[in-house]
Amino acid sequence: MMRTWQISTVTDAARARVAVAHLAAACGVTAPDLTRLTSDLGARLRQCLTRSGTWQLTFQVPASDADEKLLHLTLSPNREASAAGEPPWHTSVACSGAGQLPDAEPADGAPDDPDDPAVLAEALLDADEETALALERLAGQERLVAFHQERLRQTNQGVIALHTELDAAGRAQHEAFTAERKARTEAEDARRRLTFLADASASLTSSLNYEEIVRRLPELLIPRYAESVDIWLFDQEDDQRRSAPRPAAAVLAARTERPQYAADHPGGLPGVDDQPPSALSPRRPLLCIPLLARRASLGVLTLSPPGERWAPDDAVMLIELTRRAGIALDHARRFEHNRDIAETLQRALLTDLPTMPGLALAARYLPATHGLNIGGDWYDAFRQADGSLITVVGDVTGHGLHAAVMMSQLRTALRAYAADGGSPGRLLTRLHAFLHHLQPDLYATAVIARFRPGDPTLTWAVAGHPPPVLRLPDGRVQVLDARPGAMLGIPLHQEIDDHTVRLPPGSTLVLYTDGLVERRTQGLDPGIVRLSAALGAFGSAELEADLEGSADRILAPLLSDSERDDDVCLLLSHITATTGLPSVRPPSEATSLPHP
Repeated sequence: MMRTWQISTVTDAARARVAVAHLAAACGVTAPDLTRLTSDLGARLRQCLTRSGTWQLTFQVPASDADEKLLHLTLSPNREASAAGEPPWHTSVACSGAGQLPDAEPADGAPDDPDDPAVLAEALLDADEETALALERLAGQERLVAFHQERLRQTNQGVIALHTELDAAGRAQHEAFTAERKARTEAEDARRRLTFLADASASLTSSLNYEEIVRRLPELLIPRYAESVDIWLFDQEDDQRRSAPRPAAAVLAARTERPQYAADHPGGLPGVDDQPPSALSPRRPLLCIPLLARRASLGVLTLSPPGERWAPDDAVMLIELTRRAGIALDHARRFEHNRDIAETLQRALLTDLPTMPGLALAARYLPATHGLNIGGDWYDAFRQADGSLITVVGDVTGHGLHAAVMMSQLRTALRAYAADGGSPGRLLTRLHAFLHHLQPDLYATAVIARFRPGDPTLTWAVAGHPPPVLRLPDGRVQVLDARPGAMLGIPLHQEIDDHTVRLPPGSTLVLYTDGLVERRTQGLDPGIVRLSAALGAFGSAELEADLEGSADRILAPLLSDSERDDDVCLLLSHITATTGLPSVRPPSEATSLPHP
């Protein structure tokens, strides 16, 4: 009869070892042979598990009528070990052939599935019971040998040899247990280091703030892996710190871009050069690791050990963590650099508001405070050839430098189209064709309002943008949401309509971007309601006297409840109550007009 097991995990090894012990005992293997067999098998299985892969264990029982009563045990290597030329492991043990063997092993998923922790624990207890029984039998053998010592003195040498063999087996088992405990301790240490490295890396890379990463790094290392941490950053040295002396090992690490260890004893750390003790800290070992980026070193991380020295594996982990910290710092620096460029470009393109008799303007632009989300929103106000004043607020999809550049092109194109005249709807229609031709995969939204001298009628048009909000002199607020056009640049032909509404003196028109009113969990409509409420709470005299301050007071309640993850643009146009645009009819609801 032959039994086979596939060994790939500790559970498989424990299961196979227990099964072999049961089968060998059932076949009548003596207690000493059974102890040696299970001890040798356990040692071999532990060696196999350290090499990974799947190993095959074969247990062969002699036939009942065989002349030679030997059990054969074979452990075949996995593919990698076999390809390397490692031979199978064989062993044989004598048996009496007595006992009744089980017909089959439990199937996977059965109630006694050995992968079940409870079943495995029971199996290990059974193995302990068998070991205790074997030890009891060994004690009996020793008593039997002592009983016959006086009568069988001629066999004294054989008995001594037997005791020597048993002692050797005990020592071998003790050594195996010691090696197993050492391997388990090393495995736990390795797991601890890898877990720390993964968690620390996630903490460092989760932020794109340069200063935040510098602050987090010492917090991660102290006190577990370092007693003190010093971060020397080349691009952040002021005059005071530049004059402070640095350890020679840190200077050498900066020059060579290699880790340096300064102490009164050799460190023996992998990949680290040994140096004499630091003159600044002669009694304390120092590990100086360069913070390397893609093209150059950003600085040097200097650590002192939490104890006498670092273990070699701890030093390797610290070097890897410093490498990842350098990459995180480089990414944060690039991010902040690109953000500053985008914000500078954005602000440079924002126009100075013109003046017009009877009309006051106030505008605000706030860049996003979270992520690289700046660059797509803009406002503008300029005159046309006939004296009309065009006000516009727009938003380019996307963020960063690309959105800021596209915004500048749209702003320039709109001013060029407006120089030839045209209503807001006509201007947006031409801008739609321009964007679709220039950037087929980029879209934008915009709202344009036109004020004409001596005309109390406001003309406006919307393309995929939040609707304008109008506050009348009596405090009523209207949302001008009459039939907007689609987004600019989408792949379809569209003619965007103009809409008009009468503006009595004291009216205030609000143009804005979605960053002012939209929240991820609520959408646009609740934000427009909040904007309308904030605008309606103002008094006409307050808007008349201080439009700039009113703009700030509108932003405060709308932006105080969340961190800005998008740009915010706000443009207020107020018809002065004293010299406002002439009005011959009372305000009416918005109406649509054809293109001029």
